[in-house]
Amino acid sequence: MVVVAATTGAPVQTQTPTPLSAEARAQLAPGGRLRAALNLSNTLLVSSRTPEPGGVAPDLARELARRTGATVTLEGYANAGLVADAAKDAAWDVAFIGAEPERADRITFTPAYVEIEATFLVRDDSPLRSVADVDRAGVKVVSAARAAYTLYLQRTQKAATITEADGLPGAVAAFGRGGFDALAGLTPRLRDDVKALPGTRLLPGRFTAVQQSMAVPRERAAAAAYLAAFAREIATSGLLASLIERHKANGLTIARQ
Repeated sequence: MVVVAATTGAPVQTQTPTPLSAEARAQLAPGGRLRAALNLSNTLLVSSRTPEPGGVAPDLARELARRTGATVTLEGYANAGLVADAAKDAAWDVAFIGAEPERADRITFTPAYVEIEATFLVRDDSPLRSVADVDRAGVKVVSAARAAYTLYLQRTQKAATITEADGLPGAVAAFGRGGFDALAGLTPRLRDDVKALPGTRLLPGRFTAVQQSMAVPRERAAAAAYLAAFAREIATSGLLASLIERHKANGLTIARQ
């Protein structure tokens, strides 16, 4: 886990902020410190790690800290599954991860504020021509362990075999070694991978769009209600669009509210 304390870099507010109750403030930033959990494997939301985490999600965490009058600690995790695991230890106050039913037993998610399409990468000579072709007996797919799109595939694919690898770099390496028919991933990242893997192509379309949300531990109802309103506000105020442009987060789409 990477921990960086920061209080600068908050985006400029573009409309009247969502009202923040004393109870929501206390739940978001106990003791005047907001601990924000980041999924470092999502490079569209966390575009840099040094000298401190930067990107759309870190800037949203800084904006939340500004509104609560708190300092912010940015806590980076290698993948979204580890972020979800840390909820049981009360290791963070707000998290920026994909909304998944499997994680909802101890986490409350906001409505999605952005979404990211996911598809498959295959070899040029593959008989697979569309995402619908993948779910067939005998088709072997490699995907990043515990990613939201991997959980979706495990829940929906009835015939294909889904194998988990250690993060997307591990999945790319496993696909490159051979033995798999398709590599699952977020479309923006796979566009880079197809350039690095000669003789490969992306399947058109998407098998899902990962809904990126903010989350709080389930017992913090006032914080959850505030964040739900905050998610709607930033999507319509221009704040989120300005952050996507600032960080050149091509591939992020503002979710419909």
